[in-house]
Amino acid sequence: MNDILINKTIAFFEKSFGSTPQKTVLSPGRINIIGEHIDYNDGYVLPAAIDKIICFAFEKNNTNTSKIIAIDLGEEFEIDLAEEVKLSDKVWTNYIRGVINQLKIKGFEFEGVNCVFSSNIPVGSGLSSSAALECGFLFGIKELFGLDIKPVDLALMGQSAEHWVGINCGIMDQFSSVMGKEDKVIKIDCRTLEYEYHDANFSDYSLILFDSNVKHSLMTSAYNERRQQCEEGIATIKKNYPKITSFRDCTENQVISLKDKMSKEVFKRSHFAVKEIKRVILACEALDKGDILTLGKLMFETHEGLSEDYEVSCAELDMIVDTLKKDEAVIGSRMMGGGFGGCTINLIKKGQEERIKKQLSALYFDTFGIELKIYDVKISNGTSLYTA
Repeated sequence: MNDILINKTIAFFEKSFGSTPQKTVLSPGRINIIGEHIDYNDGYVLPAAIDKIICFAFEKNNTNTSKIIAIDLGEEFEIDLAEEVKLSDKVWTNYIRGVINQLKIKGFEFEGVNCVFSSNIPVGSGLSSSAALECGFLFGIKELFGLDIKPVDLALMGQSAEHWVGINCGIMDQFSSVMGKEDKVIKIDCRTLEYEYHDANFSDYSLILFDSNVKHSLMTSAYNERRQQCEEGIATIKKNYPKITSFRDCTENQVISLKDKMSKEVFKRSHFAVKEIKRVILACEALDKGDILTLGKLMFETHEGLSEDYEVSCAELDMIVDTLKKDEAVIGSRMMGGGFGGCTINLIKKGQEERIKKQLSALYFDTFGIELKIYDVKISNGTSLYTA
């Protein structure tokens, strides 16, 4: 699938600039197996890069101006590297402007490039196409000009670029895009940025994403509210258990003991955070044993917590998970991402995929009048150079 995209990108570059690209870069989107809404609660996340990518083709142009073409949008822009970097009304360009701004702030020396890119990462589905754009462009500049930037710093610079655009994301998306490895998930400690790889051998199961094709407007306000409620919860815990500094140091029993000292909502958010942090640890243990059934069970538990305790699901996502939970061929399913729409991530027994896709799509359309989008994904390598 990616060969077609790569060939198209290189051919477009050659037609646009009359030369062969000096570097071709592949930068992936990501999934998160488990560990939702705990990146800002000092927890762990368990993401992986996937085989949906943005392909970039680059060359130095020996000027001080970069020209970048977005093939899929049919749009392009030029930026003078000598001038102050400013936000533009053309939103997609801001992620690249943000990367250029980061390179300038950190004093790296580089010149103008010609660049084209094309993607098969579904935009707006929670697969982090923006992180792939930032990290892929940054990686290409690093390779073209021989810049000394460590992989973790690539991720941090990508995150800073997104913050500059105005999106206060955590580190998971960029980290996964840069550091991903085929058939491995990355356990990232969101407090220290320490990380470790765990085998993700789903040999008898397929990873399939069902995109609800809805986005409810509650997302931003609810996200901010959940963060505030968690801060209130941990403040109450610290007051009563002074040795505890975050939810990861806390037991479920300690949270339950403080139920009467918290509002109903704050208790539910705190209870979820402590349980979800524990689930990530248990998920890693299950993967290390090749126990995919236990991993699937934990995914179902996470969805239940996100729906009932954290209250960031919606009718469409709940319907998908509830329907799949009744099918013996589905061993795990949960909403993935911020919530109120977007995708579910699902582990489905091989040989049963087409039946389930067909049945769920029909039922979903009958229930909501909405077409279900479906993405088959495999765990893949992080941002890298393409060599033919």
